[in-house]
Amino acid sequence: MDITNIIDPLNDAQRQAVSAPLKPILVLAGAGSGKTRVLVHRIAWLIQVEGVSPHSILAVTFTNKAAAEMRTRVESLLGISARAMWIGTFHGLAHRLLRRHAQQAGLPESFQVMDSDDQLRVIKRILKSLNLDDARWPPKQAQWYINAQKDEGVRARHMADTGDFYLRQMLAVYRMYEEICQQSGLVDFAELLLRAHELLRDVPDVLAFYQSRFLQVLVDEFQDTNTIQYAWLRLLTGGKDNLFVVGDDDQSIYGWRGAKIENIYQFQQHYPGHKVIKLEQNYRSTGHILKAANHVIARNEGRMGKELWTDSGLGDLISLYSAFNEQDEAYFVVERIRKWVSEGGARSDIAILYRSNAQSRQFEERLMNTGTPYRVYGGLRFFERAEVKNALAYLRLIANAEDDASFERVVNTPTRGIGAKSLDDLRLFARDQPLSLWQATEALIAQQRLTPRASGALAGFLKLIGKMAAETASLPLFEKVKWVVEHSGLLEFYQKEKGDKGEARVENLEELVNAAKAYVFDQDNEEQMGELDLFLAHAALESGDMQSGDFEDCVQLMTLHSAKGLEFNLVFVVGMEEGLFPSQQSVEDAGRLEEERRLCYVGMTRAKKQLILTYAESRRIYGRETNPRPSRFLKEIPADTLQEVRLRAQISRPVTAVSTLSDANKASASFRLGQRVSHEKFGEGVVLQIDGSGDQERAQINFSDAGMKWLMLAYANLQRLH
Repeated sequence: MDITNIIDPLNDAQRQAVSAPLKPILVLAGAGSGKTRVLVHRIAWLIQVEGVSPHSILAVTFTNKAAAEMRTRVESLLGISARAMWIGTFHGLAHRLLRRHAQQAGLPESFQVMDSDDQLRVIKRILKSLNLDDARWPPKQAQWYINAQKDEGVRARHMADTGDFYLRQMLAVYRMYEEICQQSGLVDFAELLLRAHELLRDVPDVLAFYQSRFLQVLVDEFQDTNTIQYAWLRLLTGGKDNLFVVGDDDQSIYGWRGAKIENIYQFQQHYPGHKVIKLEQNYRSTGHILKAANHVIARNEGRMGKELWTDSGLGDLISLYSAFNEQDEAYFVVERIRKWVSEGGARSDIAILYRSNAQSRQFEERLMNTGTPYRVYGGLRFFERAEVKNALAYLRLIANAEDDASFERVVNTPTRGIGAKSLDDLRLFARDQPLSLWQATEALIAQQRLTPRASGALAGFLKLIGKMAAETASLPLFEKVKWVVEHSGLLEFYQKEKGDKGEARVENLEELVNAAKAYVFDQDNEEQMGELDLFLAHAALESGDMQSGDFEDCVQLMTLHSAKGLEFNLVFVVGMEEGLFPSQQSVEDAGRLEEERRLCYVGMTRAKKQLILTYAESRRIYGRETNPRPSRFLKEIPADTLQEVRLRAQISRPVTAVSTLSDANKASASFRLGQRVSHEKFGEGVVLQIDGSGDQERAQINFSDAGMKWLMLAYANLQRLH
């Protein structure tokens, strides 16, 4: 291949990186600056110009998708197979290494890799054998603890009993877990990396072989490496000048799962002969978007420093919308989506990005109500999430104790010490009689056919459901849901779960309470269903309809963390409020706040053409109205890159049928959003949304005492307050 074919398609900074001398190189690659292209062309340069054998190249990245793309592009550029090169993820390459040297790594030849669910099952068995109650010692918490130790390279034998009761129990679980895995030949994901590191560290012949084989080591997304991954790389390179890493300290957003931003800084200390090359030309976003993102991230201290730029022009100003509340926010976003589509834009070019999974519900409901296809990227729809389904199962049992599916789902969630055999006996008895599981439980307890422990636990469960039904019978829907979430034990159970998953589960339970409070009860429903039954039916229908496939033209909903590495023509970053984004937990922690700011930078730089930021002046958190301040990140955006979108400019209210109304009701057409009004029955409130026209015109009003109500303006007899 002609050298010009390798470097001609590149800009000056990319050429400098691709053709850099064989020494430690740190490519500081800004968002949208072409880092994958640099890695691929660097491999081509090494082979075609430097004469490095494909057999001697190791390239590491973080996802299977990224590894596959790298292999494909290398093969396309060079016209040769990439099979001789070790191109893969950290976990994939560590597994390959261990398969080749299983005996030296202390593993059986037939060792099996466990996924996260398999690992959790093993931990559950250990907790049971140690007589540790799942309610006090959640299996997910133990799993998080074990994996965190491994990510730091710490074995159970390295840890001493400090006298702390919690750590003593976790250490006992960790020790037994290691024993079982070793005896069974099981390896979890964290173990792959740790065991591969130990193999290289403790077996000199193996280390020497791979150090001599891999003459060039290339690493993608270097800012996302954890302690053990970086230690693994340092062993492989052995202090040689053959490490080429591409990363961006401004996009380090995975500290909560062990990634160490310090690695990108320590690289310069560990490899003193290194060279830093910055990629700052952006090929994704417009000038206004880049200027705003640059100003936001500049507030972080200790950055290596770079400033993205583009030669493609300023583009549209960034839109900023101040919503009255979360419903108004969803209404605005979906209306802008519909406008985009009506003008010929594709739905698949649109992303709604949020800080917390729980925020998706409002947007899902509005998208569904308008018939707009959507997909929740990298996660389940709101009503399909396990913690939400668990809470709904308790509510269904309150409504109908004969609901076997709900009974089976939560009879042991949170764990009550009801064993698998007891549940099997219960199922068999119910099937043979035949009875519902509830009836079978009552019968088996009465006949004393269960062990005392199982009988006591099941009796306690029946009593809990009965108490819930009695205590919540007269409560409004919102308070009923809140009472069940708290008294079922689910909230406490998930609060004990460590890491981001536990926090997300708690947020989703709180959002379920919000959903119940915002639910509009149809007083004239033909089925004469109660509020709870209607709400449960609503949840079931929402969870089973309108789920778009991966390749359909649908709007993408995702967390800001999930959006990294993706790009869209139109991006909404929603919920930009203090306490939500940045999160409440990060506000008083300088390190976490800087990671939140990096997350904001990542979110903004996903947008190619249009970026729209939103915040709400009022937001319901766990059924309670709050009035959050706009996110500090909004104040860090230069004013000359922003345009504030006014509600009145966005919503045109039809008045064609006003003439059909009475004189008194003609005046109702002049109600405005934010108008304070008074109702004879419900008292004072604020108009939040207006839908329809003529005699079908209705308003959503948040009443101080009665909560949220939809009223037909033709008949509501609302009085304006000034």
